[in-house]
Amino acid sequence: MIDITLVNKFYGNFQVLTDCTTKVRKGEVVVVCGPSGSGKSTLIKCVNALEPFQSGRIIVDGVDLSDPKVDLNRLRARVGMVFQHFELFPHLRITENLCLAQEKVLGRSHEEAMAKTLSLLERVGLKDHAEKRPGQLSGGQQQRVAIARALAMDPVAMLFDEPTSALDPEMIKEVLDVMIELAQDGMTMMVVTHEMGFARKVADRVIFMDKGEIVEDVPKDDFFGKPHSDRAQAFLSKILTH
Repeated sequence: MIDITLVNKFYGNFQVLTDCTTKVRKGEVVVVCGPSGSGKSTLIKCVNALEPFQSGRIIVDGVDLSDPKVDLNRLRARVGMVFQHFELFPHLRITENLCLAQEKVLGRSHEEAMAKTLSLLERVGLKDHAEKRPGQLSGGQQQRVAIARALAMDPVAMLFDEPTSALDPEMIKEVLDVMIELAQDGMTMMVVTHEMGFARKVADRVIFMDKGEIVEDVPKDDFFGKPHSDRAQAFLSKILTH
């Protein structure tokens, strides 16, 4: 589903990603973790072309991102992205936030888009809030709306960029519960997160990054059992003792 080969990315002279190579198969859940500044978020933003990369290849569901003829709007509709800070339109009602791209990008009628919207809001437990604006919802509710909005485009894969890091602790569970259900339904997912409980519960593989490189890319049990690298062992020893 997602094939990343020898990807390099620079900001000016600073190299952010170095020869990153990995694959995500259909229906697989891959958690990407590592210290701040390790390149995790940059890597998944490259997967739906929110960040350009200077060399290497990324192929998503058969589409080569380095092809200048790629329709990026269509690609981003097929690869859902959920950000740290929700990115909802504050002046639009929740239903309008979900319907907009369905109608503009997918060409659905308003009636079709609204039916899909209400079904997804029910799925994430927010149908009663459909006519509110984002500012009237809690952070956890807004993030669940953002997940529903991505799902409204019928994506073949979902990318999550630290989806719980801006939330109060009691709101984290409600968002993770929706993500766990998605994973159990077979959605292909790449998730940048420090939520190791989530990783242990649903990840098939864990990618550990440091200084722009993929240091570990192993099955979940291997990562939590005994990481190969000293750097990953040190990271885990700090994150799992609290």
